[in-house]
Amino acid sequence: MGIADRGLPGNVVPALCAGAFCLLGMTQVLAGERLCVTDDRDRAVCLEQPAQRIIALSPGVTELLFAAGAGEQIVGAVRYSDYPEAANDIPRVGSHTRLDLETVLAMDPDLVVVWVSGNPPDQVERLEDLGLTVYFSEVRNFEDVAHSVRRFGRLAATGAEAERAADSFLDTIRTLGEQYADADPVRLFYQIWDDPIMTVNDSHLISQVIRLCGGENIFGDLERLAPRLDRESVLAAQPEAIAAGGMGEDDESWLEPWTGFPDLPATAAGNLFFVPPSTIQRPTPRVAEGAGILCEHLETARERR
Repeated sequence: MGIADRGLPGNVVPALCAGAFCLLGMTQVLAGERLCVTDDRDRAVCLEQPAQRIIALSPGVTELLFAAGAGEQIVGAVRYSDYPEAANDIPRVGSHTRLDLETVLAMDPDLVVVWVSGNPPDQVERLEDLGLTVYFSEVRNFEDVAHSVRRFGRLAATGAEAERAADSFLDTIRTLGEQYADADPVRLFYQIWDDPIMTVNDSHLISQVIRLCGGENIFGDLERLAPRLDRESVLAAQPEAIAAGGMGEDDESWLEPWTGFPDLPATAAGNLFFVPPSTIQRPTPRVAEGAGILCEHLETARERR
C-alpha cells in the first residue's frame, strides 16, 4: 500500500494558493500591500499591516502561531495554552468553551484566531458582530497543519520561519509514511477521553496518524468526529492494540481499566500503549512527534504476534 492509499497525499508539500495570493514562498511584505489568506472556512482574511496583537482561542492555535514565528505577537490565549514554555506567560481570556469577551475586547486585537469545532458559536458570532478580524481554524489533516503555519506566517510577516517549520513537519511525516508504507495493519482502538469513553472517526487528524503508521482505526466508520462509546462496544470490537493519552503528559491511568479484561486481544498481548496527549491530540506540528511514538507502538504490536 502506498502513502497516498493511507490518506497522506503523495505530494505533501504543495504550493497553496487562494485566489491571487500564493502562500508558498511569501516571506516579505511590501509597503502598502494588504496581507490576505484564506482560512479554514474558505473566507478571505485580510490585514492592512502585519498582525501585532493576536488572540488565540485554543491551545492548538497558540502552538501553531508559535511555530509560525508569531509567538511574540500573541497578547491573549485560553486556558491550557502551555506549549511552548513562553505560552504560559500569555494573559488568559477564558477557556476554549467559554470566552471572556470583555477581556478580549479590552486587549484591542488586530486578529482573533478561533477554533471552529471548539469555541462557542454564539460568542464567535459576537466577535464578528463587534467588527474584529476573525480567522477560523479547523485543522483536519497533515497538509492543514502546514498550511495553517504558512498562513499565520503570512499574516504576521514571519514567513521565513513559518516556511521552515512547515517544511520540517512535512518532511518528518513523509519519512514516517515511507517507513511504514508496507507494514501489516494493526487493529487499533484510540481513546481520547475516559468518562465517557471517546474515540475518533476516520475524518480526524489522529486517524490519519493511525493510517500513516499502518494501523486500522476500528471505529473509523462512525459518523461523529469524536464519538462516545460504552466499554462493551470496545470489548466487542476486539482491538489488537489500545492507545490512549491521559489527563497529563505522563498520566497512563486511562489504560488501567483495560487490564481488567485479560481475554481482550490488546490486553492479552500487552498492547496497551500511552501517547502523551499534547503530541497527538492538538493539531500542530508536534503531531509529527506523536506520530513517531504511535508508529513505534504499533510496530511493537506487530513484533508480539
